Amino acid sequence: MSQSGTTNVVRAISRWSLAALMVNIMVGSGILGLPSKVVSLTGRQSPIAFLIAAGGIAVIAACFAEVASSFRESGGPYLYTRAAFGGLVGLQTGWLNWLSRLASSAANANLFSDYLAEFWPRLREPLPRGVAITLLLAVLTAVDIRGVRMRTGVSSLFTIGKIVPLVVFILAGCAFLLLRGTPVPIGPESHDTYAWLNSVLLITFVYVGFEAALIPPGEARNPDRDAPIAMLIALGICTPIYTLVQFVVVQTLASPAKSDRPLAAAAHVFGGPVLSATIVLGVVISVVGYFAAGMIATPRIVSAFAQQGDFPRWFGSGHQRYKTPYISILVYATLVWALAMLGTFGWNAKLSAVSRLITHALICGALPTLRWKRPGIDKSRLPMGRLFALIGTASAGSCSAVQAESRSKC
Repeated sequence: MSQSGTTNVVRAISRWSLAALMVNIMVGSGILGLPSKVVSLTGRQSPIAFLIAAGGIAVIAACFAEVASSFRESGGPYLYTRAAFGGLVGLQTGWLNWLSRLASSAANANLFSDYLAEFWPRLREPLPRGVAITLLLAVLTAVDIRGVRMRTGVSSLFTIGKIVPLVVFILAGCAFLLLRGTPVPIGPESHDTYAWLNSVLLITFVYVGFEAALIPPGEARNPDRDAPIAMLIALGICTPIYTLVQFVVVQTLASPAKSDRPLAAAAHVFGGPVLSATIVLGVVISVVGYFAAGMIATPRIVSAFAQQGDFPRWFGSGHQRYKTPYISILVYATLVWALAMLGTFGWNAKLSAVSRLITHALICGALPTLRWKRPGIDKSRLPMGRLFALIGTASAGSCSAVQAESRSKC
């Protein structure tokens, strides 16, 4: 496999920038709407389900870490499965991954206009909505093309911007509970195994997304060593935030399962309209931050296709001045704009879901294959790696089955 690419890019993404990129992608719109759905399954015990789900996704992330440590080029899952299973499977994985990222970014663009309408109701109308999404894409595309240092700086800024409102929410909620106690009557609860399984599998979706940050390591300083550590950092940051957010919601809202905006509703209980408005603003920042991170990762999939000879090579061409794959960036932005204009948040989110699960299963399966085909090349070797790969493949397959069942009931 070729170790060189046609794109002359700058290796400027540090370990902490890579970790911030993963957190930025993982902390998306899911945690802002998911608590009510999880409560409907496991009630007040739902924070425990977040910890269980973190353990499951950690297995998949561990497999990703070993596989990613064998590569220094951009491409992520496409490159890994290409090396493990051949060009055809690699290309199919790449297309699935690209489709998933395109649809996910379009869904977040839809969500951006929906939540921004809380401040400017006219954005519910087609023309202002289209203008808002177009301006968002245009600005982020320009930032992305201008250079990797600016891109990762913007991504890191948005990561801080979306984490801070959640931390404020957690601290204010916990202080309220310590001083006044829970306003919700707590009684005994019992949930069957099926409810727990569905709750954990549902929560798994808020932890995925770290794999997108593995797409541009061709522009990272030490990707084979930094990617595994960055994944551990990202999971270590996201797990307590998710769990504590859920804890505050279930302890402060009488009927969290009935709320469409559970965090804003809970914030209104212990912080009034000011904190509630801050949470809504945090939603907008979260969506924009997720989208900005997607602008870094997703265009590199097509660029990797070109570098490996699976796509016209001019798609991997670098900008003469900024040394970025500007053609694939422009193609990405155009397709996201089209999906956002033609579809809705729900439609684009469903389009993204299944393809991502298939990708996870393929990467877990690639671990033992790469050990056999390329012995000793990995820089981070996972103890009991084959067992982890089996568990990860089964976990991703179970999630895919639950998602398929859910789609059939829609």
